[in-house]
Amino acid sequence: MTQAEIKLCSLLLQEHFGEIVEKIGVHLIRTGSQPLRVIAHDTGTSLDQVKKALCVLIQHNLVSYQVHKRGVVEYEAQCSRVLRMLRYPRYIYTTKTLYSDTGELIVEELLLNGKLTMSAVVKKVADRLTETMEDGKTMDYAEVSNTFVRLADTHFVQRCPSVPTTENSDPGPPPPAPTLVINEKDMYLVPKLSLIGKGKRRRSSDEDAAGEPKAKRPKHTTDKKEPIPDDGVYWQANLDRFHQHFRDQAIVSAVANRMDQTSSEIVRTMLRMSEITTSSSAPFTQPLSSNEIFRSLPVGYNISKQVLDQYLTLLADDPLEFVGKSGDSGGGMYVISILTTCHLLSSFLSRFGSRCARIFRLVLQKKHLEQKQVEDFAMIPAKEAKDMLYKMLSENFMSLQEIPKTPDHAPSRTFYLYTVNILSAARMLLHRCYKSIANLIERRQFETKENKRLLEKSQRVEAIIASMQATGAEEAQLQEIEEMITAPERQQLETLKRNVNKLDASEIQVDETIFLLESYIECTMKRQ
Repeated sequence: MTQAEIKLCSLLLQEHFGEIVEKIGVHLIRTGSQPLRVIAHDTGTSLDQVKKALCVLIQHNLVSYQVHKRGVVEYEAQCSRVLRMLRYPRYIYTTKTLYSDTGELIVEELLLNGKLTMSAVVKKVADRLTETMEDGKTMDYAEVSNTFVRLADTHFVQRCPSVPTTENSDPGPPPPAPTLVINEKDMYLVPKLSLIGKGKRRRSSDEDAAGEPKAKRPKHTTDKKEPIPDDGVYWQANLDRFHQHFRDQAIVSAVANRMDQTSSEIVRTMLRMSEITTSSSAPFTQPLSSNEIFRSLPVGYNISKQVLDQYLTLLADDPLEFVGKSGDSGGGMYVISILTTCHLLSSFLSRFGSRCARIFRLVLQKKHLEQKQVEDFAMIPAKEAKDMLYKMLSENFMSLQEIPKTPDHAPSRTFYLYTVNILSAARMLLHRCYKSIANLIERRQFETKENKRLLEKSQRVEAIIASMQATGAEEAQLQEIEEMITAPERQQLETLKRNVNKLDASEIQVDETIFLLESYIECTMKRQ
């Protein structure tokens, strides 16, 4: 765990959960697994606050616990899961593009709350959608339930581990902490619920049909609670499935840039066929026959079986190894290589330009090259090639290997070969990305803090205008309220908004690079 990762985790925890949770979370990240009282002692926090902070972190899957033989419960932070909070906007936006607003709000509620029952999610989402609709229109629970089922069928949401029922029947003292288990067959099994109803507007839920405020109702009406139909069956967002979707998108885009649109559509079809059967961390997809691929192509693609075989052969013979051939049965068995080096070249060398990218790719393919060979193969003038090689060498993208002809290592009798260690270059870039995104978050927080007074004033004015519009105020009155913010202040607000939007967009772009680098490192380590 590097200092850059710890700093980024600290910023994310503080931004999402506050100072106390951040202090406990960072302490666990630095020290590893620890029992409750040791955490309270080392952080100087009261036992009650530590318990509440751990509850929040466990609810959001940021901390796990383990019961040791002596009955001591130790808590351990999941740093990689903390860093996933950077990607929350991307998860939500992806669901919106695939499953419209309903799917977007379902995943948003699960990410905001960590774990929720299906019935609670459906009611929350239906209420939120009803709020945005015109008067007289409501969102039906059944429609939200159908979208939830679709998300579970495609594995974007999954069940949380729960306490087995047999554990409660055992005699003797209860364990110090429950053991949570889940059957893989039940992970995406949606309970059969008959949720009948429609979303409610907030203003109508505070008062009953007679207009009586909620606070004035008799107590016996509020004490009665309906039993929850799916009590104990909690759901969470399946982040690995989202990562698999992002990875597939990156592969399709890379194939389209390298080949053509038809090739990318063939690869997209192969990925769609194996998205459920292939693990999100697998280096290769499941083998697919040419006949299966042909039958699964989209209806609009009128290409013959012979043309498909030619495309598959072309993809398999490509040196970048997007597609590999694993057998000859069924017209030929093909697999897709997950995140080859090609997917990283653009993110590696966007800062150096196309000529540096050419040299880097050349050294990567040839393994070891002398400076003169680089100049000849890359067809770049000697002076430029030397500058580019030394620049990449100083940035640790390349390394220099000495092979002496004689034992004295005399420079005149030594070969100097340039080589690329792609794994160490990926790790170095990943470290830089963590530092960059931490700097972006700090800058955004500084910008917001510097203009805190102006932002609060703007929010107050907007609230006044909204309440006056609801009561039917005249245009002149609204104009008078708007003039409370002067022209220089309005200009300052516009500048702040523009700067914050740029910083937010930069965070998302850096996180896309982080995802590619992490995926590449993970796949490369599994292949070795």
